[in-house]
Amino acid sequence: MAVTFRLTLAQLNPVVGALAANADRARAVWAAAKAAKADMVALTEMFITGYQTQDLVTKPAFARAAMAEIDQLAADCADGPAIGIGGPHLKDGQLYNGYYILHGGKVATVVLKHDLPNDGVFDEKRIFRASDVHGPYRIGPLRIGTPICEDSWHPEVAETLVESGAELLLVPNGSPYHRNKLELRQNLMVARVLESGLPLVYLNMVGGQDDQVFDGASFVLNPGVSLAAQMPAFVEDVAHVDFVLTEDGWRATPGAYADQPEEWEADYHAMVLSLRDYLGKSGFSKVLLGLSGGIDSAIVAAIAADAIGPANVRCVMLPSEFTSVHSLEDAAAVAQALGCRLDNVPISGPQAAVGAALAPLFAGTAPGITEENIQSRLRGLLLMAMSNKFGEMLLTTGNKSEMAVGYCTIYGDMNGGYNPIKDMYKTRVFETCRWRNANHRDWMMGPAGSVIPPRVIDKPPSAELREGQRDDDSLPPYDVLDAVLEGLVDREASVADLVAQGFDPAVVKKVQHLLYLSEYKRFQSAPGTRLTQKAFWLDRRYPIVNRWRDG
Repeated sequence: MAVTFRLTLAQLNPVVGALAANADRARAVWAAAKAAKADMVALTEMFITGYQTQDLVTKPAFARAAMAEIDQLAADCADGPAIGIGGPHLKDGQLYNGYYILHGGKVATVVLKHDLPNDGVFDEKRIFRASDVHGPYRIGPLRIGTPICEDSWHPEVAETLVESGAELLLVPNGSPYHRNKLELRQNLMVARVLESGLPLVYLNMVGGQDDQVFDGASFVLNPGVSLAAQMPAFVEDVAHVDFVLTEDGWRATPGAYADQPEEWEADYHAMVLSLRDYLGKSGFSKVLLGLSGGIDSAIVAAIAADAIGPANVRCVMLPSEFTSVHSLEDAAAVAQALGCRLDNVPISGPQAAVGAALAPLFAGTAPGITEENIQSRLRGLLLMAMSNKFGEMLLTTGNKSEMAVGYCTIYGDMNGGYNPIKDMYKTRVFETCRWRNANHRDWMMGPAGSVIPPRVIDKPPSAELREGQRDDDSLPPYDVLDAVLEGLVDREASVADLVAQGFDPAVVKKVQHLLYLSEYKRFQSAPGTRLTQKAFWLDRRYPIVNRWRDG
């Protein structure tokens, strides 16, 4: 009779700080694994606390409470499969990122993370202490080595585990999404399999936490680099994977294969999931947003409808004397297509009152950007009043292009609790609207079909804060602006690099100046979905006061 091992993979969505609830999720999946006659159930990195915890985990009372939950989990799950679960570990006064192996009613061993990531959104060297490499542990017939997340991105830990007798690599992760991340992960794990000659399980968490989205997409690789199983992206899933001992070593029996989304769908799903979880984990069930008739607010309304359902989305049109008839029509068409409520709150009266109040002080000055921004700030004031009154989180709708160059009004259209398109350049917003009109998935709670009218996508963008205003009055065309920003922000290119590519030196210098000048606005902006490796906040940390300019 063949020697076998059944491993249950739990790709779940923990909540940061919800220790008891996360432990209950672990108990439930353990019970399912026991019913499936599994030998072990594996959960993800730092599952008991949720991830990322940032400095919360450095609070000794929190770390001790998490460890106590794990001890209780071990006691409650004594008669059945072993459990692998991530959590903090206090040892000799030092804090570690640990992976607990629970077996027979107790903590059998704790694997401690060796390689601590300290770039991008990660500050683990600030939070945790690095450990020596932990050897493999035995569960039944199988010796398992566990590189924790970053440990698997470099060859040394896997090499050490192979040398010490590991027969399977189980990699628990808290690996956040960015565009095309799955391909990067799979390439790295293929390298580990080729080097080690062992099967590898890559188990990733799923769900939104602040700006970060964890996309799941867990997978199993066999030696020879064959994909034995692929779990879905962006959704919770539990899979039972069977391993068989062959004359060549342990091999995974081929299991389910979930198709993975292409990048436009992946970005959109990331925005929907991050907004849904940000609201749900914060205690909000409804949102509102200013619906201007433009493309940015239209796509945010669609994301919100898909995240929590159209009945929970309030759209508000706040027209001024400069609001065009077609903007009123387009906002109404978007709300109607999505099935969302639309309220109309004119700002002409408040605008006149503010103008009268400031008239003695502003006498003798020419109207300009100050008066334009008063309109935006009045809208922000009214939207926040509705948010307070109705308990609906206000969503802000500025894209990455606007956030980069400060083409937004602080305390005005920047007001809000979350911004799902914060890391999406304007040119990608256009294409995302077209993608959403042409595609519908079962994880979307909004309606199918063309929910963003073509005129909203095709018309010239305008803030409509003065007569005849267009965005390209103040900014380069968005295809040029975004290309320059992608160089300056995403690639950290110099002015000379971009000029060598053919961009106008004056345009590049102007965009760079606006980018640095607007740092104070971004510092006060709402969090939003991270889609790239250079999202504004943790990925890119620049000083607010900065006189340096390149070129």
